[in-house]
Amino acid sequence: MADQVEYEFKKETISKLLTKSFTDNKTKVSGDAVILMCEILKVFVEEASRRAVKQATTEDGEQVDVEHFEKVLPQLLLDF
Repeated sequence: MADQVEYEFKKETISKLLTKSFTDNKTKVSGDAVILMCEILKVFVEEASRRAVKQATTEDGEQVDVEHFEKVLPQLLLDF
């Protein structure tokens, strides 16, 4: 089994992405909300990776390609 890689999203980047969707400039994002969103994104990416690996395995692939992610994303988006 492959080694697990630790990663995390930059809180500043996630905060900026969240605030871009607001229509009122006075709306703020709390630090806790940013931390929660980072965790949600981490779970989403991990699950997408697991499903893409499984897809590649079922197709007898030796590596995971973008096509494997494209095949699992519709189902993954429905689950979230």
